[in-house]
Formats: sequence, structure tokens, C-alpha cells
Amino acid sequence: MTAAALLFAPASALAGDYFWSGDWYLKVGAAGFAAPDYEGAKKYLFQVTPMISLGKAGSTVRFSSRNDNPSFALIDNGGFRAGATGKLVMSRDDGDSDDLKGLTPVKFGGELGAFAEAYPTDWLRVRGEVRHGIRSHDGIVADISADAFVDVRPDVRLSAGPRVTIASNDYMDTYYGVKPNQVAESGLAAYDPDGGIHSVGAGAAITWQVNEKIETSAFAEYKRLVGDAAKSSLVKERGDKDQFLIGLSATYRFDFTMP
Repeated sequence: MTAAALLFAPASALAGDYFWSGDWYLKVGAAGFAAPDYEGAKKYLFQVTPMISLGKAGSTVRFSSRNDNPSFALIDNGGFRAGATGKLVMSRDDGDSDDLKGLTPVKFGGELGAFAEAYPTDWLRVRGEVRHGIRSHDGIVADISADAFVDVRPDVRLSAGPRVTIASNDYMDTYYGVKPNQVAESGLAAYDPDGGIHSVGAGAAITWQVNEKIETSAFAEYKRLVGDAAKSSLVKERGDKDQFLIGLSATYRFDFTMP
């Protein structure tokens, strides 16, 4: 907080009523999984990604998924959470796969945006994320998911549900476009995609709460590229519309109090 903000902060805030005051949790961990070499690829590669979630601990988070990108909850009342989210975006070039020869490399970067999630019932969570690319691409990506979950034992939970991804023209062009001047070197037909629905699919997981702090899970995901993503010459000639993912994850929860 700036000095000016401190000067004009109400007395109640100075007494400990800042938005950050109170009990918080921080969940950190990682997921290791086998997934397509690149979006739309036919070959698979083992990958690792971080899992981070931060929010108020006034009410325990009912459900979390490995699909959730690192998030910071600014609003958290148990039944509804919303705040900022971000995602690391790895680079992509012909060093990753010969399929990408002649195409414009994708730089290492990220996506920043917002998320919101709600619990219409005690056994269902609906979550949406909207993110804008930074450095890697100039597009906008929206992920929407719904997960039904049930505790088969106090420490074991099953969950499953549908997923939809929507992407803007700039995102689709970065990952699925083939420019006319790239045809000769890449060997792919020129393709200029538009934005729209990128993929639809479903996921499932089994989660084991080892103790109050440690949580592990096994998960599987399926998505089918649709629309202009599926029509890309990269996918049609060298890849696969059907994308699978399977892996394991583990997180550790830290609890702390802010004044």
C-alpha cells in the first residue's frame, strides 16, 4: 500500500480491517503428466506444471482441480470465489517437434486475467477463467469447467465434469495459423483461423487427502479440438483432434494469519 493510501485509510482499516487481514491459506504443489507434445500434436511428452492457490481461509475451499491455474482470491465467502489468475506459457518451436518446422516460434511468456467460481450445490463447482496473453501471444483465452464431486470416504474424493475452451483470433493464429510465406519451408497448407470455440472435453480425478496439509490425486483429461483449431493444416496433416492427458499431482497447504 502506498504512503498516500495509508494517510487516507479509515481508522477501522488501520486497526486491522484491511482486505488482507485475517486467516489465509496457500496451497503449492506440482502435477506431472503425459500430454501432447504441443497443442494438436499426435505424439506425447511427459511434462510438469506448478499448482498454486492463495485465498482467505474463512471457509475451507470445497474443491480444487489441477486445471485451475495459479490464483489469488480477492473475494472468498465459501460459496463464491473470484480474483486474479495467471498461467505460464512455454515456448514452442521446431526444436520441440519437427512438425513445427517453418512455423513462427512461440516465445516463453504467460497469461494474466481473472477467475470466478461458484457452488450451485454442495457437490458441484462451476469455474471460469479469462486470460490475456503476454509475450507468447496477443490473444484472449477463456476456460469454462464444471466438476461434480463426491467423497467416497472421508479422505477420498471422486470428481468429473465437462470442459470448454474459447480462444480469440490472435490466439488461434499463433498456435494454428500457417502464413503463405511459411508454406514452402513447413510443407503445410496456408491457413488463417478465426476465433471461437477451441475445444470441448471432459476430465475426471480421484483425490486422496493424506492429512490436513497434503493432498494427492490421479487424473485424466480428454479434449477434442473443434472449429478452426481442428481445421488447421497443422492438426489435419500432422496432428490429432483428439487430445488425451493423464497424470499425478500433489499439493501442500500452508495456513497463516495477516494483521
